[in-house]
Amino acid sequence: QVQLVESGGGLVQPGGSLRLSCAVSGFTLDDYAIGWFRQVPGKEREGVLCVSVSDDSSYYTDSVKGRFTVSRDKAKNTIYLQMNSLKPEDTAVYYCARGFFTKDLADYDLWDYWGQGTQVTVSS
Repeated sequence: QVQLVESGGGLVQPGGSLRLSCAVSGFTLDDYAIGWFRQVPGKEREGVLCVSVSDDSSYYTDSVKGRFTVSRDKAKNTIYLQMNSLKPEDTAVYYCARGFFTKDLADYDLWDYWGQGTQVTVSS
């Protein structure tokens, strides 16, 4: 059974940091890419980044480049999203998903399994 479980969200002040985790099970990480997405209620879902676990290829949307970094622990079947220099506009529910590597993060047909999401709130 394929599962993705996000954790690590919370409330942080502007300029602060958070690390989100995406723990996966039921499939081999090397065979897929993992994407991180975010969504604010009433707005469209936005792709944040995509990482190919097998070769470490990654692609970040422009708004998070230089602030967000993806990493993985294969032994723990977990993908991490390190978010630094957070801004109020980063506030959203963050989701990870299983799919295939792409630079078109709006192509949601590439993603077949999604986690339940974790809330990130950036506010003073």
